[in-house]
Amino acid sequence: MKLAGKRKEPDPLNPKVLLWADVSYSNMEEIENTKDIPELERTLCCVLGVNIPEPRRGVLLELYVHTVLFCRESNFNREQTSVLLSIVKSMHQANTETPLNNMGHCYAYCSELLLCHSVRRPPFSISLFSSEEVTQILKYLLNTYFRHYNLYKYIFTPQVRLDLSFSYSGMPDEDPVTEPDAVSSDGYCKENKPETAEGEQPIEAMNTGPEVANTDPSPKSELRTIIQQEMREEMIHMSRQLEQRLKESADRLNSALTSLETNLQGKK
Repeated sequence: MKLAGKRKEPDPLNPKVLLWADVSYSNMEEIENTKDIPELERTLCCVLGVNIPEPRRGVLLELYVHTVLFCRESNFNREQTSVLLSIVKSMHQANTETPLNNMGHCYAYCSELLLCHSVRRPPFSISLFSSEEVTQILKYLLNTYFRHYNLYKYIFTPQVRLDLSFSYSGMPDEDPVTEPDAVSSDGYCKENKPETAEGEQPIEAMNTGPEVANTDPSPKSELRTIIQQEMREEMIHMSRQLEQRLKESADRLNSALTSLETNLQGKK
């Protein structure tokens, strides 16, 4: 059995000082002079290099715009706003570099980035945010970005599909037995009807009535029929398991977010 495709593992996350890394002092002057949301979107699009197609472009610009509005409501200065925009950008890149679930790594990365800008220990960190401001920022990110973490993951990462193919000794190389079913990342099976040679009867999908017996008595045809039946049952079983795991993962995510919000409120 061969597993087609390649999963991209997340790269190591190395927190560092991000002052003026993405938004320079002159860029901050331009951002501060914007008064309305459309103008702010155009400015952030140029400053942060948002050159992606819709709808991802609109979603990402909305994330940056609300970050700037939060900084204004919190009375952050230019340095703090520049750093927070870079932290949000870095956190989003860490989330979307892989379709795998890495929310724990992203949250730890975000916390370490904030730590790099709240403790004076040059050249590794600078004192830019107070402990109260760090708590305020974490609460904001929990209620916005991490609350919709899976939606960002869905929009900005490619869909994962499982493609299975089989080869057996003694079978012709030019006609391998290939399983037509595939399981997408949302846990549902998608069936493609196999191509049939002249004189062969197609194998009907499940739950569509009794199966039609194959009139070709060749061992290859019988083997194909057995494999397709077994793999179809196994794929349905796998999809049910995946649905259950996705439900459990969502429950754990909601529980973790609730616990973090409770801890942040307790620190006030």
